[in-house]
Amino acid sequence: MELLVVLVIIGILASLILPTLASSKAKARGIFCQNNNKQLVTAWLMYADDHAQWLTYNLAGAAARYNYNLNWASGVLDWELSSDNTNSADLTQSALGAYVAQVSTIYRCPSDSVVSALQRAAGWGNRVRSYSMNASVGNAGYVTRLGYNTNNPGLVQFFRLTSIPVPARIFVFLDEHPDSISDGYFVNHSSYPEWSRLPASWHNGAATFSFADGHTEIHPWKCASTMPPSAPDAAGLPIDVSDNPLDYNWVITHMSVPMGQ
Repeated sequence: MELLVVLVIIGILASLILPTLASSKAKARGIFCQNNNKQLVTAWLMYADDHAQWLTYNLAGAAARYNYNLNWASGVLDWELSSDNTNSADLTQSALGAYVAQVSTIYRCPSDSVVSALQRAAGWGNRVRSYSMNASVGNAGYVTRLGYNTNNPGLVQFFRLTSIPVPARIFVFLDEHPDSISDGYFVNHSSYPEWSRLPASWHNGAATFSFADGHTEIHPWKCASTMPPSAPDAAGLPIDVSDNPLDYNWVITHMSVPMGQ
């Protein structure tokens, strides 16, 4: 009987302690992720200092794959067995690689171990990158050849650090949902409330952001539509959020400023 009482007590204590331990582990990963973002944005600022305040390139699609010495990070991630998913040289040999001492691990959130069934069967434990860069920051190649971004012609495209009016308000890097990350170019259209690329929600329903002044923060999401499961083919993009655009509006207003402002 005494043994049963002890076992019951242990079970009760475990049920109380384990959720706390899980929450603490998640919080620690959030802090680690925030530190990764801090190192990336510091590297981004150092690059601008070394290049007369011009920002590193932020290319999309195939351009991000074939211009790895020019772009901030290269490779296009997917759920197949493409080498882009595991090639750390796509990161360390890119424009910011030298500024982070060629350490590839800072490009991945410690909470991100999402792989497809095909990738898991091949023995993969994770892909190499969890972060993307705000599409309104940096030279995006062809889509910004006219001096503005054709994806968001109503927003200012920032080519130089000195052109950002309020650096503490404009984000540079963020955690991106594993099902939408692909290249490192995070874009959503300001003209209609629809997620085409989705932030992550690894950290108890929040994502890590770093800003053009060098600070970082973990931003909690308010809408369920922003937090689909972190799994392959789970995002269901595009997502119409016209009924509740609170999170979407926050992201848009922290991407850039309206043209002419």
